Amino acid sequence: MTIRPPVRGSRHDDRRRTCPALGARSERAGTWWGDAWIEALEELALDPARLARGRAYAAAGHVDAITVTPGRITAYVHGSRPRPYRTELRLRTLPDQAWEEFLDTAAAAPAHIAALLDKDLPHALADEAALLPGSGDLIPDCSCPDDGYPCKHAAALCYQTARLLDEDPFVLLLMRGRGEQEVLAALTRRNATRMAVERAAPTPQLPTVQARTAVQSRTLPPLPPPFPAPSRPGHPPAFPAVHGGPDPLSLDLLATEAAIRAHTLLTTGEDPTGSLSTWQDAVRLAAVHPGSGLTSATRALYTSLARGTDRTPADLARAVAAWRQGGMEALAVLETPWDPPAGPFDRARPALTAAGFPDFRPSRNRLSTPTTQLRYGRDGLWYGYESDPGRDDWWPRGTPDADPVGALTARLGG
Repeated sequence: MTIRPPVRGSRHDDRRRTCPALGARSERAGTWWGDAWIEALEELALDPARLARGRAYAAAGHVDAITVTPGRITAYVHGSRPRPYRTELRLRTLPDQAWEEFLDTAAAAPAHIAALLDKDLPHALADEAALLPGSGDLIPDCSCPDDGYPCKHAAALCYQTARLLDEDPFVLLLMRGRGEQEVLAALTRRNATRMAVERAAPTPQLPTVQARTAVQSRTLPPLPPPFPAPSRPGHPPAFPAVHGGPDPLSLDLLATEAAIRAHTLLTTGEDPTGSLSTWQDAVRLAAVHPGSGLTSATRALYTSLARGTDRTPADLARAVAAWRQGGMEALAVLETPWDPPAGPFDRARPALTAAGFPDFRPSRNRLSTPTTQLRYGRDGLWYGYESDPGRDDWWPRGTPDADPVGALTARLGG
């Protein structure tokens, strides 16, 4: 990469920049280094109220043109009086050794140089020379009578300086002692030296092999026998609770499921849940979890699984009840009405009437009363459901049975 530093006059001029007043602005498009500058100010402040007033002054455009020189930032800030106050921030410049380390780090990586030319400041460069102010590095001063530390005028200058830094990180380098032209010239020299060294370095000789040797047929030794499969799935590790991290119960459940699936695939060659959809697998996971819905942890599991499948926890709870009633077939009965042949209904209704249940009305694969329902599955079984009177809110109950009277009796607990 070839760097051509801009020509901006003498070195003296390069170490002094006057930036026109930025004017009023409600918000700043913050960079990470601009945010770090403001954090240093806020750690310094003894009175948050003065910071708030300084932020308001900056947003209202009360800060005039800002002059930046090594170790010093000055501007006139308008307050409540007609005459503006002279305000400044002092910041320690970096010693020569720190600058040498900064320049060496920047020149060693072309991406760092490209970032600087693009007005970006990589973290590695800022950290190398401690460019950003730490606690106590900023020293405010103002001609106003306010004895706050900092006063609202110095705070306003600091907030406006953050906007300058957002637009051009070379302002920060100038505060620390070096102008943009000076920095780019030093990087040009280092970059040219590095490229010259690279060109002079001998090209390493890679090992070679003759083509006929590479393509000739040869007999490879047999592979070692595979390790025997373990007798049972392994136990997952313990997952500690971490603030802001994933739920340990969910991690444990998923890790256990993965171990069981891997063991089954290893020993049988089949994936027991590979054919399930995301929704079906979520229902299965919730259904096999012991005590689901009774504790805060399992309620959190329901909420997480429901969110991941774009369903509600109530949808998941109803589907879990169906899965526990009869697995995949019961879930299909819950979710998919269909039109069965007439024979099962022709036999079911007389059987129900003879057993003392004459009020069932047919609709597709369902026989219903206001509070009880039987659904006929494609597997030839009847599945019991119930609902509160006056509500079309059916929940699976009981055990499936080929006999509708048996399914109804199981639902009633008889």
